[in-house]
Amino acid sequence: MGSRFGDTRCVSMDPIEFLKGALEIPSVSGQERAVAQYLVEGMKKLGYSRAWVDEADNARGQTGSGPLQVVLLGHTDTVPGVVPVRLEGEKLFGRGSVDAKGPFVTFLLAVAGLAPEVLQKLTVHVIGATEEEVPSSKGARYVVGKLKPDFVVIGEPSSWQGITLGYKGRLLVRVRREKDNFHSAHHEPNAAEEIISYFVSIKAWAEAMNVGQGPFNQVQYNLRDFKIEHPDNRQLAEMKFDLRLPPRLSVEEAIRHLSAYAPPILDLDFSGREVPYVGPKDTPLTRALRVGIRQAGGEPVFKYKTGTSDMNIVAPNWKVPMVAYGPGDSTLDHTPNEHVEIPEFLKAIEALRTALTWLAK
Repeated sequence: MGSRFGDTRCVSMDPIEFLKGALEIPSVSGQERAVAQYLVEGMKKLGYSRAWVDEADNARGQTGSGPLQVVLLGHTDTVPGVVPVRLEGEKLFGRGSVDAKGPFVTFLLAVAGLAPEVLQKLTVHVIGATEEEVPSSKGARYVVGKLKPDFVVIGEPSSWQGITLGYKGRLLVRVRREKDNFHSAHHEPNAAEEIISYFVSIKAWAEAMNVGQGPFNQVQYNLRDFKIEHPDNRQLAEMKFDLRLPPRLSVEEAIRHLSAYAPPILDLDFSGREVPYVGPKDTPLTRALRVGIRQAGGEPVFKYKTGTSDMNIVAPNWKVPMVAYGPGDSTLDHTPNEHVEIPEFLKAIEALRTALTWLAK
């Protein structure tokens, strides 16, 4: 079916309208069922063998009957914040257009255009996972023990010519300090000051770790929340921060460092323990994507991301060739200007379809 943006070949619905419809359905983490139902209906129209919403509210699809198991794992949730859905020239605006409904709809349309002989060699599972934008990663955790893929593509913006090989890990830290109240003239640090001193020491440790390291190999720190309360005659201070961990620093090692710098008076709690992951450059999957990108007129480039994704969740269990791929500029993630370039979206569909076809050879 053609469109004013170019030939979309085997797709039986307008790809821009399909993505636009997904963007128009709000799906903040934990509220994805409505968009999952919309996407499942789309998969049925596109001819998937099976399409359903599972118990984790994931949008699921399956097609093909071949021995090679390919998982395309995207996510359908977004961060809060409204970006009015609109088409301005060749730009489609909307929350999730880049992160990451755009990449997931790319998956659905690429698979829908596969030739019957390809689907005799592949079984393709597409998953629009829930709660990727929050530490729970509910959707990915639900499916990781249920499938045994040979190849995995994670739906995240890499630009249509980019192939993402790795993501940093993450560790969320909550620090609490509670003590008796006292007059401000007293020469003693209050609860808030004690927590601030700890954060300053962690900042100094991270900066020392980063000397001589490039961005992907640096430890990043981000203060997320700070509050002070005065219940009865007590002081209560609480701070939350997160660390982005390079592959050279495991979650367990980071916890040891953080604990060593903390005086016994502080209460530390750790969560969101996501393991760093870096995959190899030369696998059948990376070769297939390079072929697809080149045949669509692009020049492949490998990327490493300083954030995290569901790749961090599934990689420890699915020890198979894995990359992240999808249209969009990741610097637009979570911003009020989030949009995807329509030509890039269509090129990504074409490139991924060619890559899947190449895998089936």
